[in-house]
Amino acid sequence: MDRWQDRVAVVTGASSGIGAAVARKLVESGVVVVGLARRVDRMEAIKEQLPLEQQARFHTIHCDVGDLDSITAAFDWIEEQFGGCDILVNNAGCLFPGQLLTLDVEHLQQTLNVNLMGTVHCTRRAFRSMQQREVAGHVVLLNSLTGETIINPPGDELQVLNMYPLTKHGIKALLEVLRQEMRGFKTKIKVTSITPGVTDTEILPGGYGVLPMLSPDDIADGILYALGTPPHVQVHQLTIKPLGEPF
Repeated sequence: MDRWQDRVAVVTGASSGIGAAVARKLVESGVVVVGLARRVDRMEAIKEQLPLEQQARFHTIHCDVGDLDSITAAFDWIEEQFGGCDILVNNAGCLFPGQLLTLDVEHLQQTLNVNLMGTVHCTRRAFRSMQQREVAGHVVLLNSLTGETIINPPGDELQVLNMYPLTKHGIKALLEVLRQEMRGFKTKIKVTSITPGVTDTEILPGGYGVLPMLSPDDIADGILYALGTPPHVQVHQLTIKPLGEPF
């Protein structure tokens, strides 16, 4: 991680779960982190828990990743304050448990806006920043096991993931589109997809808690591994499963 010392990383969904774990570990590694989330108070609480010498490297901005205007304002501020970003971790995501056939359409649309289009919008802004400054940056996409297969819920519960697997299958396709486009633009920007199995976060639907689970720190460690590879090594996709996962 030495080459990322004092460089700028943007982490979406940094108020809890995997995003919060990634933000903490990047700050500990000497990276300047800008956390984006709607719950700024939660990010500020995380910042206060850091050692005093690390707190100055963690900056927090209100951002709704499902809203293009909010993303634009956040990245404009980042460019004004820091000149741009060198790392983007697309972690923000949402899930409204229920059935695709009966859930309110507003919830279906919000899941699409946050999980897929929000990732696209943030990546476009980060890419522009990296390309203009000729930075060999790194874009990380947080996928899910549901981006590989439509998992059956444990027990006799109904399928409750609705739009979530659809958006994560979109992230899988986005990974290869981005890799090819970044190569076509002749950049040195890397893109990596992280595919966690069941992880203990707030987004986890009821009933899944009986399964073997990973912690957010487990996923953050995988992200730091990908970021820490030499310039000629690109981790395309990293799948992390808890031991004994039935899927």
